[in-house]
Amino acid sequence: MSVLLALLLAVAALTGHTWVNATRWLRRPTAHPVELTEPVAVLLPLRDEANRVTPCLRALLAQRGVPGLRIVVLDDGSTDGTAEVVRAVAGDDSRVTLLTGVAPPPGWLGKPHACWQLATRADPAATALVFVDADVVLAPHAVAAAVTELRVAGATLLSPYPRILVATAADRLVQPLLQWLWLTFLPLRAMERSPWPSLAAAGGQFLVLDRAGYTAAGGHAAVAEKILEDVELARAVKRAGGRIALADGSRLAGCRMYDDWPQLRDGYTKSLWASFGHPGAAAVVVTLLLLLYTAPPLVAVGALLAGAPGVAAVALAGYLLGVAGRVLTARATGGRWWPDALAHPVSVVVLGWLTLRSYHLRKRRRLTWRGRPVS
Repeated sequence: MSVLLALLLAVAALTGHTWVNATRWLRRPTAHPVELTEPVAVLLPLRDEANRVTPCLRALLAQRGVPGLRIVVLDDGSTDGTAEVVRAVAGDDSRVTLLTGVAPPPGWLGKPHACWQLATRADPAATALVFVDADVVLAPHAVAAAVTELRVAGATLLSPYPRILVATAADRLVQPLLQWLWLTFLPLRAMERSPWPSLAAAGGQFLVLDRAGYTAAGGHAAVAEKILEDVELARAVKRAGGRIALADGSRLAGCRMYDDWPQLRDGYTKSLWASFGHPGAAAVVVTLLLLLYTAPPLVAVGALLAGAPGVAAVALAGYLLGVAGRVLTARATGGRWWPDALAHPVSVVVLGWLTLRSYHLRKRRRLTWRGRPVS
């Protein structure tokens, strides 16, 4: 019983931290139109995105409040006609420049190399760089609002996390864990104020950077071989003396990251090992997550069957507090909470399995993404 009470208190503390992050410390860029005075370059790396790029690029062309907007698109070795789709959507719009990427040299992964090519070819007059992935669709005021928030925060890097769009059962089980993990375990205010590179987070789907600070940090060249190039870029910014900030970007952007379960499974598998580092650390973290969030409902059922209602009540309280953390996260980031949050214990089990799979395939050097090796 004492162990169960300790787990209950731990879940209560973590859910309380989620509430503080979600209600007090999470930045929320304005939802109202704003007008920028500085030139901005939006950078769009593409690799086999013919089926996704049209809504993304149309949303970029529809941006308001950015009179100095320039859009640079890089076709990174696509074989599905991505470049032709870009030309058809952009037409003769002079704001769009389409580049043909070159293969990454030794020591570079594909995504950092594509982003670095974009950054080095962006208009030299642009003082802010906005990296956007093809699966992101921006609201008309998103770029102006995000750059404004970057300046208000006094940050070098701002990560306005998009609203994650879910459609399948797999989406609903796994995708909400992204926001839940950083809202539950990352002290947002301390992250902004701390110079420690280890205390950093970012989402590469939508990143806004001060160009001078990006250059001082070494840009994507500083993270050339990193599978989690977004987080590592945030760390590089901190090492160079810059500040980073996270924001709720659910009113600015939506993102459907994966079309089906195989894509989702492989997308997480390629990078989870890098999130945890040493396999021992991953084992400890996953074990704790299972104890805190998956064990309570199992204990509650077992205790009821064994005729121990007091133990069942404590375990049920632990389960409901874990569910409450998911509800808080969804409400704070524009996500879906009912009835998805009730399956939080299952979500944690799936995360554990994906983590195990990630280390297993990496050990056998079988991790790939978009036809390229990633480890």
